[in-house]
Amino acid sequence: MPGITINFFDLVDLANTRELWVKKLIELAAVHKNIFLLASDAQVPGNTICEFRDLYPDRFVDVGIAEPNLVGIAAGIALDGNITYAQAFGPFLSTRATDQIHTDAAYNDVPVRLIGTHGGLTSGGGPTHNAILDFAIMRAIPNMTMVAPSDTNQCLRLIEASVTYPGPMYIRIPRGAEPLVYANQDYDFTIGKAVLAKEGSDATVIGTGSAVFNALKAAQELEVEGIKVRVLDMHTIKPLDNEAVLKAAKETGIIVTVEDHNIMGGLGSAVADTVLEAGVPCKFKRLGVPDVFAAFGEAKDLYTYYGYDSDGIKKQIKSML
Repeated sequence: MPGITINFFDLVDLANTRELWVKKLIELAAVHKNIFLLASDAQVPGNTICEFRDLYPDRFVDVGIAEPNLVGIAAGIALDGNITYAQAFGPFLSTRATDQIHTDAAYNDVPVRLIGTHGGLTSGGGPTHNAILDFAIMRAIPNMTMVAPSDTNQCLRLIEASVTYPGPMYIRIPRGAEPLVYANQDYDFTIGKAVLAKEGSDATVIGTGSAVFNALKAAQELEVEGIKVRVLDMHTIKPLDNEAVLKAAKETGIIVTVEDHNIMGGLGSAVADTVLEAGVPCKFKRLGVPDVFAAFGEAKDLYTYYGYDSDGIKKQIKSML
């Protein structure tokens, strides 16, 4: 089992995925001369996007606050034999530019990597600035791969793997300063394959993105009480690792999904589809944002409010045992 950080939010190592993924792209762009970076009004002095711009000005485009243009241009550059990475504010990238994502990127099946920042409720900006639909939208688009890394280091591994991965991809990352889930990187990471983050036989929690931290924290605390909970880090929403899901359903009999996303159409729905179609009997519950426009507040407070922080996960598992 990989080493896991299990402290509270204010005691763990934090990292800013939004800044560091561009650092990794800068490294990769030095080797792969066909890597382009596109941004939507992101040239804040001193940030890493400006570093890429200064190093590779002929491979950088900022379209301003115009997410549909961002995707259309990224798809056009990719059609010319390049790999394009396009970053924008997640709630606007996943909804305002859906037409271009569907028709320009996915229909043409080109290597456009869409980086949606401020995923879930992490923006703190309220209903208009929460990205809680992107899992559902991207799952429904043919050719699209949908990934939500659980921490910064995993995201960097994903960016490296994405260089040779076929077709379009949507990568969801939070706002910044998130806890590092894994204390070491001694685990296999493959797009489309879940990470067995913790062994367990009494129940299974399947988490994705920032929710994996709370899932692991809950599982560690339940273990002290004698309850052994398996945790699957389902970083890839599409294609889903059906094999890992069905194995967990058969071996533990209880599955709880946790996601910083509307429970309608997201990870929980994908897992339910898999279990029901296979005819595997198990107790099942989805945790995440209920089908509402979320309240205003800091992300960790909203996780508690909607019952998908570590305490909410523990309470749910105990009620199902």
